[in-house]
Amino acid sequence: MGEERYATETTLFMGPWYRRSPYFEATVRAGAKGYDVYNHTLLPGYYDDPNVEYEHLLTSVVVWDVGAEWTIEVSGPDADRLTDEITCRDLTTCAVGQAKYMLVTAPDGGIVNDPVLLHPDEGRWWMQCADSDAGLYALGVAIGRGYDVRVFHPDVYPMQVQGPSSAKTLAKLVGPELFDLKYYFCGRFEIAGMPVVISRTGFSATPGFEVNCLEFSQGDALWNAVLDAGEEFGIRVAAPSMAKRVEAGMMNHGSDMTIENNPFQIMGLERLVEEQPQDYVGKDALEAIRREGVKERLVGIEFEAEAFDIDPADFWPVFHDGKEVGRVTEAVWSPRLKKNIGYVWVPTELSESGTKLEVESQHGRLVGTTAAIPFVDPKKQVPAASLR
Repeated sequence: MGEERYATETTLFMGPWYRRSPYFEATVRAGAKGYDVYNHTLLPGYYDDPNVEYEHLLTSVVVWDVGAEWTIEVSGPDADRLTDEITCRDLTTCAVGQAKYMLVTAPDGGIVNDPVLLHPDEGRWWMQCADSDAGLYALGVAIGRGYDVRVFHPDVYPMQVQGPSSAKTLAKLVGPELFDLKYYFCGRFEIAGMPVVISRTGFSATPGFEVNCLEFSQGDALWNAVLDAGEEFGIRVAAPSMAKRVEAGMMNHGSDMTIENNPFQIMGLERLVEEQPQDYVGKDALEAIRREGVKERLVGIEFEAEAFDIDPADFWPVFHDGKEVGRVTEAVWSPRLKKNIGYVWVPTELSESGTKLEVESQHGRLVGTTAAIPFVDPKKQVPAASLR
């Protein structure tokens, strides 16, 4: 099945305008067979059949190059104020050493970006961004408000170490203190003499971490140190698992949602519009949407079809009672659920679980049923469980 998906070879023209993470050469050595361009950066697309990589993620430990999650630092006297002002989350309660899944909001309530936010030090915030120009947006807000703050790309490059053996792998390098790191918290450590910031976060909904290299030239050495530590646990290099992130209800900014969408439209994200006394960009718009409701929503969809593993090259039109009503943004085979699942935009009146839809796809006409997201582990009990 995976062989069919990647039968066509395409050459990507390489140029210096494409950024490369400090792990790029390591991914070439590991046999990456294709790259995406994400945040102007080359991101490995796959090494092996995605279903093989999925099984290894669930049973062992994998390392992913996610340096394309370009980090934006906000620091200086007004850093706390600016960071809190560009999100609907209440960051006044975010402690040093804590992390948050963050929505950067536009004046109309639209989602500019959905980074993982780290607060590694007093007066310093790192947004590790999805594909967009969120850094320029934050800089524009800072200039417009006249804030005393720096907004820039620091020397910070994440890799992900994910899977049930991820903690044991990293503990060999940094010591047992790693086991005390709480879910969605971060800390400063040292690996083979190299300073790093490790956060207990990830794109897999399994036990996992992101290890942030703090000097570009050390990327290869850091990558190799992690691989050596994980050898006894069967570590392998892989690409971020699309099946796992859809099972977990994680969105891809730019396809599942854009700046044209707001959190109340997307199942599970409405909880991030936190009621708070202070103002933020988009607050009035979002509070009005909270009161008035939305006309369309992004929800899950399950397909009545044989297994397929070719993702939509474009949005798939969706029909109900013969009328086109929406679009599928993602469809992928879930080895755990033994079915094809994905996301679909539909009118709010059709968004309740159990609604039958017809979908036009490259696999022909499909029948789908709306479903709740996430598909598995809605309370994040697996990644948040004790590491000891």
